[in-house]
Amino acid sequence: MISFSGNALALAPIEAKTEITQAKQKPIKTDQSDLQKVKFGDLKEKYSGADFIYEKRSAKKNAWDRFVEWFNGLFESNTSKNTQDTIDMVKTFGAGLLILFVVFLIVKSVMNKEGRWIFGKNSDKGIIRHEEIEKNLLLVDFEKLIRETKISGERRLTIRYYYLFLLKKMATQGFIAWDPEKTNSDYLRELVDPQLKTKFDYLSYLYNYIWYGEFEIDEDALQRAEQAFEQTIKSMPL
Repeated sequence: MISFSGNALALAPIEAKTEITQAKQKPIKTDQSDLQKVKFGDLKEKYSGADFIYEKRSAKKNAWDRFVEWFNGLFESNTSKNTQDTIDMVKTFGAGLLILFVVFLIVKSVMNKEGRWIFGKNSDKGIIRHEEIEKNLLLVDFEKLIRETKISGERRLTIRYYYLFLLKKMATQGFIAWDPEKTNSDYLRELVDPQLKTKFDYLSYLYNYIWYGEFEIDEDALQRAEQAFEQTIKSMPL
């Protein structure tokens, strides 16, 4: 009896454990439905935008980049550090010379268009800037300037010099009192001679129309205006 009872007690836990294990195991469900293939036909179009390009593309080279590349190519070689430093100095110096040359061309262009160096009639060493002509009216050789502008084809500037030449002639002959601050109307009121006053009024109109109006004139119009100025200037006593 004791032996039977012991075997019964020993088998009881094993049977209980087997029942628990079987209770935990659940049947596996199997999907028996048909599989459908999915096609992705628009992947290339969808992912071809700029946000999906991971390759680094070099920027287009401008004229300066091409010049630097060419300049660097002149010195491409296996060199020591000292030689490389010398090359870098030469490159910097060359770039500086290039910049200075460009600045020189710009200044030269502006001076040729807007300014002119003028030599005084009474002094070979007196150099007067174009914008200071009116301040030194009595020293300027306008006949020389008129010849130069006619050769260079600067018709409007020729008319300007003719008008200033007329003012200089009237001032030296005592018809007007020259002052850079005065206007053409001021000089017109100072003139006493009625004929000279009429001529000056007409020539002032021509000057204002051509110079301040910035109207380009042809050769025929220049000759007519030149003739009117010459007649008035020569009519005044020396």
